Amino acid sequence: MGNCSGHWNNWNKNDKGKFERSDHKSKFEHKDSCGSCGHHDKSACECNFRSIKKAPKLNSDCVIVNSVVCSKMVQKVAEATFPFTAFDVVVPPGSTILSVGIEPNLAGIVHNARIIRDKVVNIGTIPATITVTSVLAGVTLVSTLTTSLPFQEHTDCPGACPEDTLTETPFVVEGTFAQPGVPIIDAGLVSLEAILVKVILRTTLTVSRPIIVDAHGGICDVNDRRCDNPSTPPTFTLPPFGPFGPAG
Repeated sequence: MGNCSGHWNNWNKNDKGKFERSDHKSKFEHKDSCGSCGHHDKSACECNFRSIKKAPKLNSDCVIVNSVVCSKMVQKVAEATFPFTAFDVVVPPGSTILSVGIEPNLAGIVHNARIIRDKVVNIGTIPATITVTSVLAGVTLVSTLTTSLPFQEHTDCPGACPEDTLTETPFVVEGTFAQPGVPIIDAGLVSLEAILVKVILRTTLTVSRPIIVDAHGGICDVNDRRCDNPSTPPTFTLPPFGPFGPAG
């Protein structure tokens, strides 16, 4: 179909939030394109159907292709703060932290993602094992905690609609961070005997939608009511994580 950006780069939102083409006079002078393409003629795309005598490769000169609305690499930050009393071996107050190891489990990631208008929302958790090596009065202790770190991310995706399709590449760990001595409320008191753990994740998300392309390069949205303004903002109750239910 050639360079698809040649079509979508010329689309703009009108005052009703609909997408329409700014180049009404294309080089094809194709005035019978569909109404959602922004042309004055509101008929359907000009698809010339043929009777099937022999099985052709296509039944018409129109095809459906997936148009990319947006595609971008994004970072997601998973983090949580844990008191040292949460470890299997309690790190005694006043200990010197020698090292902190963080082992995220990429295979165990669970997450939910939804598209709202112009935005992609991700919420999820990643399992991780945290190992703290400390020393107090010459005694070395190794303390371990296996838990899950929550993450969420809101990614701007201009033109995205709830009816579009979202795909994401597998997550990659870009880095892990640990900060002992952060304040936390423990037993009603503010304590510095805690550790902040952070995992930086990377993925590429792509939002796409099916469109009809005719022989002249005219395009139509398969769903001509895509991204209609809802009367109220959408509300989602996502599937629970962990013991409360299956991951979405």
